[in-house]
Amino acid sequence: MASRSDHGFDNKAREKSKRLGVLAELWPFLRPYTALASAAFLALVLTASVSLILPLAVRRVIDNFGTEDGAILDSYFIAAIGIASILAIGTGLRYALVTRLGERVVTDIRKSVFAKVINMSPAFFEKTMTGEVLSRITTDTTLILSVIGSSISIALRNFLIFLGGTALMLITSPKLTAMVLLIVPLVIIPILTLGRKLRRLSAENQDWIAASSGNASEALLSVQTVQAYTHENESIRHFGDVSEQSYDAAKRRVTTRALMTVIVIFLVFTGVVGVLWIGARDVRAGEMSAGVLVQFVIYSIMVAGSVAALSEIWGELQRAAGATERLIELLQTEDNVTDPASPVALPAPAKGAITFESVSFNYPSRPDMPALDNLNLTIEPGETVAIVGPSGAGKTTIVQLIQRFYDPDSGQVKLDGVPLNQMARHEFRTALALVPQDPVIFAATARENIRFGRLDANDEDVIAAAKAAAAHDFISSLPDGYDTYVGERGLMLSGGQKQRMAIARAVLRNAPVLLLDEATSSLDAESERAVQHAIDEMAEDRTMIVVAHRLATVKKADRIIVMDGGRIVAQGGHDDLIAQGGLYSRLAKLQFTGGDAAA
Repeated sequence: MASRSDHGFDNKAREKSKRLGVLAELWPFLRPYTALASAAFLALVLTASVSLILPLAVRRVIDNFGTEDGAILDSYFIAAIGIASILAIGTGLRYALVTRLGERVVTDIRKSVFAKVINMSPAFFEKTMTGEVLSRITTDTTLILSVIGSSISIALRNFLIFLGGTALMLITSPKLTAMVLLIVPLVIIPILTLGRKLRRLSAENQDWIAASSGNASEALLSVQTVQAYTHENESIRHFGDVSEQSYDAAKRRVTTRALMTVIVIFLVFTGVVGVLWIGARDVRAGEMSAGVLVQFVIYSIMVAGSVAALSEIWGELQRAAGATERLIELLQTEDNVTDPASPVALPAPAKGAITFESVSFNYPSRPDMPALDNLNLTIEPGETVAIVGPSGAGKTTIVQLIQRFYDPDSGQVKLDGVPLNQMARHEFRTALALVPQDPVIFAATARENIRFGRLDANDEDVIAAAKAAAAHDFISSLPDGYDTYVGERGLMLSGGQKQRMAIARAVLRNAPVLLLDEATSSLDAESERAVQHAIDEMAEDRTMIVVAHRLATVKKADRIIVMDGGRIVAQGGHDDLIAQGGLYSRLAKLQFTGGDAAA
């Protein structure tokens, strides 16, 4: 199982950014909703302004406590209730608008990240665990939701209160305000110094959470293998180790944030107490009224509270900055396989001619091991070609390059005379149908799994494809027939049943090129005969490339390509290759006929 250091993402790039400026990368997602954001901002300004008016009303009430005219006092209380009503409505409106904005933006981010990842070539997934990507789509976006839907709003509100409260404090008592402002540098210093450390710890914490998700995903997707080899305890231990690392990072983050909060709140409220003490002495000396002092104290508490809130929100923003970096890093990941700016159209109708011209290729994860070495191969339209050879000879690599999952290091792969890298992948892949060695069955119904091959197919087409792949009988016997939910990765089905369903999917696609990568390896003899009959019918009017070990499939091919070490070492018909001796003859003896050389 992969450790954190094995993942495709690391902290090196993140070390360059020590500021919250990375949050500006969210602007493209916010831009379409500027009207909603503006409305939320206006509601925020309204509530902040109303909050700053309240102390004025309190001052009037206190200073008019001893007035003989009770109507004046009543009017001040009525005004206070009115102000409170506006504050309540404005706060509710602000919450609704900001929360809606956050949910909308995060939904768009999740969609963008998924769209980016689903189009990445397999080279990306050689170095990146799927569980880590899922963690970014879920955990990291949840942090951003917290920021957009809450933290930024609260931060702006507290910032406005800080500015407005400070200005009104200055108007109320310049002397006391000057004393309060002396405390500000003492508060800002720990926010800045501890804030940088907090952001680094937040990014580390999120990395370990992603590693934990990746580890759990890997184990759970292979749970039968884990249990078959009694690897449960080791898997639990490994997951526990990664989870503890995540906890340790979180503990350091929480401790740093708690320390910052303690320092800021202590300094702020100590200053408030000191100012209140001096103000009380001024009231006793008759230099200010009790109402003015109370007004100043309320403003100072509001300002102090806003500073304390900003210190906490600073930590949230630091944490969200780490999450944003991780998501933007993913969105900006460069793919080695991309579509051209002006793609060439695939000739219509597609004929299925495939050409490899001096193709050499090494997998990115194995740069020192050539998978294909100066390969030249031409497959004519409608030709059935079987590719055989020992493990690692390059058979499946040919199938992958035909689908342009990778680009060759040198040379070209062409479909109907057009290089694949000059066409849009989505277009030319519609001319291909694949049946992999390990069939992929989705957590859906049998009907939906087959229709995956062609989404516009009707039920009659689905059933016809299932019959052609010898899958109709077993699907009909399922509890709900074609509408039976087959479980995650088709756990309800046997290996042969999954393979037949995958073949039905390829039959339904009705593409001019059919790629079979050990497509009959999981079938019993009876099913193989039925499927082989369907394959033979399909081969009559399309190009077919078969990676196979089974003698029945290989013998019927128009041409057999024998590969070894990424090169073609022999080609021809079955009988000719047997007569030549060499690698094919040995493979036929060992793999096809159980050692019977006479085959």
